[in-house]
Order: sequence, then C-alpha cells, then structure tokens
Amino acid sequence: MKITDIKVQTMEVPLLEPFRISLGVITHAKSAVVSVETDEGKVGYGEGSPGILITGENLPGTAAGIELLKKDLIGLDPTDLEAVYCAMKRSQAHASTVKAAIDIACHDLLGQKAGLPVYQLLGGLNNFIETDITVGINKPEIMAAKAKAWVEKGFDTIKTKVGTGIEEDVARIKAIREAVGSHVKIRVDANQGWSAKEAVQFIQRLNEYDLELVEQPVPYHDIAGLEYVTKHTDVLIMADESCFMATDALRLVERRAVDVVNIKLMKCGGIREALKINAICEAAGIPCMLGCMAEETNIGVTAAASLGAAMKNITRADLDCTFSLSKLPFKGGMQVEGANRLVLSEKPGFGFLGLKED
Repeated sequence: MKITDIKVQTMEVPLLEPFRISLGVITHAKSAVVSVETDEGKVGYGEGSPGILITGENLPGTAAGIELLKKDLIGLDPTDLEAVYCAMKRSQAHASTVKAAIDIACHDLLGQKAGLPVYQLLGGLNNFIETDITVGINKPEIMAAKAKAWVEKGFDTIKTKVGTGIEEDVARIKAIREAVGSHVKIRVDANQGWSAKEAVQFIQRLNEYDLELVEQPVPYHDIAGLEYVTKHTDVLIMADESCFMATDALRLVERRAVDVVNIKLMKCGGIREALKINAICEAAGIPCMLGCMAEETNIGVTAAASLGAAMKNITRADLDCTFSLSKLPFKGGMQVEGANRLVLSEKPGFGFLGLKED
C-alpha cells in the first residue's frame, strides 16, 4: 500500500454556546480534516484541531503544515507508522495538530488493512469508554444548573473550569456540589490559573466539597510548582498543558510531580506518541486520562476513545467535546450510548464514512 494523495479541508463548527476557561473563550470547533488516499483504493481519515490557547497553533497554519507534508509522505506505506513519523519529524519540528491528523488517518488505514477496528490493534481491552462532562466558567448558579442537568441525563462525573479567583471558584464548586449531591465526582481544571502556593491554599478550600482531582493548577512550565502542589495536598494532581510529549512525561514521573497525566492527541501529535506517554506513566505507576480539545469533532474523539478503551492504564476520559457541537460533521466512528458511554465501531479502522452533506 502506498500513499498517492493527501487532501485537506478546513471546517469550523459553531459550539452550542461559548465555552469559557481561565485562558479565554472558545466559540467554534476548528478542524483540518485530512483524507489520505492509497493505491489500493483505501482512504484514511484524520483531523488536526488546533487549540490556540493550548497548542499555540491556528487553523490556517495546521492546513498549511499538512500541505507541506505531501512531498515527504506521498509514496510511503501509510501502515509503516515509524517511517511516516520520521518523515513528519524531519519536515516539521513541532506542529502537533499537523502530525495528529496524519497519524490518525494512518491508523485508520492500518486497521482497514488488518481488517480490525483500531481499538483492537491498540490493545483491545474494551470497545467503549465512559467520559465525564465539562462545565465552563460562568456564574455559580448557571454552572450548578448545567451540572445538575448533565447528572440528570446520566453523567456521574462533572469536570468544572475554575481559575478566575478563589472566592468565585469556591462559590462555583459549592453550588455545583449542592446541586449534584454527594455521589457525583467533581474534577476541577484551573488551566494554569494559580501559582503553586495559591494552588495549595485554594485546593484545601475547594476540597471542602470533595474533589476527585485538580487538573493543571499552575503554569505549564512550572514543573517544580506542580511537584510542590502534589506534595502538599491530599487531592490528586493531574498534568495537562505540562505534558505534550513523551519527554515531558519522563520529566514529570522522574520528579513524581503529578499523580495523573492527561493525554491529548492534538497535544502530542497522535496515537504513536500517546502510546509512549502512557507506557512511561504506566511504568512509573501513574495512571492517565484521555482528553480532547474543545475544538475537536467526532473524528478526533473516535481516535482518542479507541486508545482510551484499549489500554488498562488509561483510567479516565474527558472526551466530551462533541456534546458541545451544534452538529457532528462526520459520518461513522464512535457512537454515544446512554449518556456518557462512547462505543467504538467494529468496522475495520475507525469506521469513518466521510463528511456529512449539509
């Protein structure tokens, strides 16, 4: 099998409502959808969804990066994943969403060639994964009402954004806990909103309402700060923006700087690198969560869910971005059962069927 062409199409899908985090506001899912065509007539689909607040990339740059890769990838066997990865690394030093788009499409083709769904190729532990649901920053009463509505639909874990000020954040968590009751898990994501000493103080206050974990409390570059927070609080601390690549995971586990690591395909450049991160964490006894960007569609979520379902060390999922989309732009892939269970296709590859016609 050889790559004969790579096509890229950009799309912007409005969210049902603006999504606010401590770093800014997101209004659209923005994606560069790729189709990798082969001489055997098979097509693999992937997407690069740049989150400028997290990865620093934008949609035109991601699309342009994919175009630049054509000359390096056409003629390669897309199922020779190491060869594809090396070619991408020679072409572009970072560009994680560019690499993720190609990586996802190549895994789709690998599954098609093998006649197996990707989740089986990756480990096959399960064919589903259950996700939490995220509540963006807003007034406490609004956040509490949204959290309660999600719980009434069947979600048992709420992830809530914080990081704008301790009194506001305490009011938010208090309102959510009172609205959802004691049986629901609450995860808090500060998106780098605090200093290390603030984080220890704030987490102590927020934990009056029984937190499961706190995600990325300090700036991404402050590994010493992460370590300080982890060692000075009883609540689980999870890295997100502090872990893009496997080398970042190695630094974190060497210092025991966190209790959990959040893997996102758009941060690390796809499934290949995500597997490395998970392996490093598993060797250190640190579980992982599989997350997504708010800018992703059901293409990226299907790929991430396939990895999360396949691996035992991935114990949590935050793959909820499709619940915020005004429409799902792609046919096939994972399907939602009940409220929060993402069930993977049994078709070879990811089971993608192509873009929906408007």
